[in-house]
Amino acid sequence: MPRPPLDALIDDVYYLAGAAPYARLTLPPMPAALLIVNLGAPFRIRTGAEAAEFADGCVITTPTRALEFGYPPRTRSVGVHVKPWGLAPFLPMPAAELRDRPVPVEQVWGRAAVAELRDRLAAAAGPREMLTMLEDELMRRLRSTAGLGLVRHTSGLIAATRGAAPIGGLSEAAGVSSTLMARRFKETIGVTPKRLARTYRFAAAVFALDPAGPVDWGDLAARAGYFDQAHFGHEFREFTGLTPTRYVDVRRRFLREHPGHALDGWPLPAD
Repeated sequence: MPRPPLDALIDDVYYLAGAAPYARLTLPPMPAALLIVNLGAPFRIRTGAEAAEFADGCVITTPTRALEFGYPPRTRSVGVHVKPWGLAPFLPMPAAELRDRPVPVEQVWGRAAVAELRDRLAAAAGPREMLTMLEDELMRRLRSTAGLGLVRHTSGLIAATRGAAPIGGLSEAAGVSSTLMARRFKETIGVTPKRLARTYRFAAAVFALDPAGPVDWGDLAARAGYFDQAHFGHEFREFTGLTPTRYVDVRRRFLREHPGHALDGWPLPAD
């Protein structure tokens, strides 16, 4: 757990090294953001029809569609799993400018600063020292962000209801207009409150799914708050590019080929 005040913005700081279970992994949309500082060979990210290579690392705000990561034979990086609103204090631009558009870390923090950070990380005594260095860098870059408290509080209410909270009611409860609320969300997270709620609802459905056993799709859709199974299927395809049944097939493939792997449960082999 990151130290305060980073713990209000970040879920965890991690170190990743070795061979990925597949050369290409798909990351479905999630209510979270991501910052990666790469220390190995470049990796690739595909969003829809566009693909780019990242040598120094990347910044990804809360996505609305699946991302495909292409890994080299061996990978090495440190990174941060960030709460939906958590990147805003480290960005020099509104998060909406980066929506579904991963960018190199140097585009956010500057080439010289990132090169110096990567050199220090590469020379660290081990993973623990590297993670401390990255936390120190985040602490140094932390800045005040307009509307962060409003967005954080409202996002927490959306998360607590797994996306079922009435969005209009949240604006009224906060004493602001829906227009202002939407603007603050776009600036801070990159998406509107309604879109974030959809992402939380989708995530709730995915995490409730057990690919090891039979799936009652109607019951799963109802418990996740979808109007009906057809609505659920449409949303699922929009978020992942896969039908729900194909998604389960791919998850089962991961379980079968890599039982007990640390990445099981969210990233998938590229279908």
